[in-house]
Amino acid sequence: MKTLTEYLWFETKERRELVRLTDTVASLVRKSGIKEGMVLVSAMHITAGVFVNDDESGLHEDIWEWLQKLAPFGPDYRHHGTGEDNGDAHLKSMLVHHQVIIPITTGKLDLGPWQQVFYAEFDGQRRKRVIVKVMGE
Repeated sequence: MKTLTEYLWFETKERRELVRLTDTVASLVRKSGIKEGMVLVSAMHITAGVFVNDDESGLHEDIWEWLQKLAPFGPDYRHHGTGEDNGDAHLKSMLVHHQVIIPITTGKLDLGPWQQVFYAEFDGQRRKRVIVKVMGE
């Protein structure tokens, strides 16, 4: 089995931001030369996530709204007793999850017609990274 490991670094302009990764992940699959396998895309921080969904602005707003309802930004988290102010970001990360695995077929990401890969930042404006590990033959 062959592998390729790359790290993507981000420093978002906003505290909460979505970054579309599909083209970058696809280029790493091509770089790997792997024709059949899978690619893991994983946020290496506990206040960020990675997910697959549609790249549509209305849906993005719905996602932010849904996450804000489930884990609202605010002062009422015990975690804030540690000096942090990002309790909501930890919970949002759990809801979105921190990684996805995408199949590779004939050397390409095997996504559905509307599926795109996103990095979701919930406590940004500082340097963070994502690991992309391509595995297969």
